[in-house]
Amino acid sequence: MSPDRGKRSNPARTARSVHVRLGPSSDDEHEVVYFRRHKADDPDQTAPGRDFLEACPTKVRATMKAALVAVAAAPPKRFAGGGYWEAMKGDMTGWFELRVNGPSRHHYRLFCRLDYDAKGQQKPLLVVIAGLEKPFRTVLSAADYADVRRLGDEYLSRNPRSLI
Repeated sequence: MSPDRGKRSNPARTARSVHVRLGPSSDDEHEVVYFRRHKADDPDQTAPGRDFLEACPTKVRATMKAALVAVAAAPPKRFAGGGYWEAMKGDMTGWFELRVNGPSRHHYRLFCRLDYDAKGQQKPLLVVIAGLEKPFRTVLSAADYADVRRLGDEYLSRNPRSLI
């Protein structure tokens, strides 16, 4: 009888698994970037999300910037923090909303996408597309959400992406 008889080989020991990385992963830390409209779509090349953020009250802006950094570092799919970062549903599936309450009972929202397919990027992107505000106990309109989705479609229509 041979000494190996009756023993099973350990596949983990004998087979080598090779992990080939083809691009950014949702497990990686993300880079926070802002969508900038393309010259063909907007001659002024505005950045709707960044422009909105810069116009927010100081405390709201500071809270949003800190939350974006925390979400990107977590990374986003693992971020668990006080209701600031929420995956959206329905017509907004694939979008994320950063929520901050501000003065005068106003709610401030940043609408973001996660991008793992942007050419020339080493890290996955947390892209701030647009922002909106609304008074307490009101809802954004279907047209508001359609405008945000339209900007998101514009962002995704070009690769390399139009970013700041």
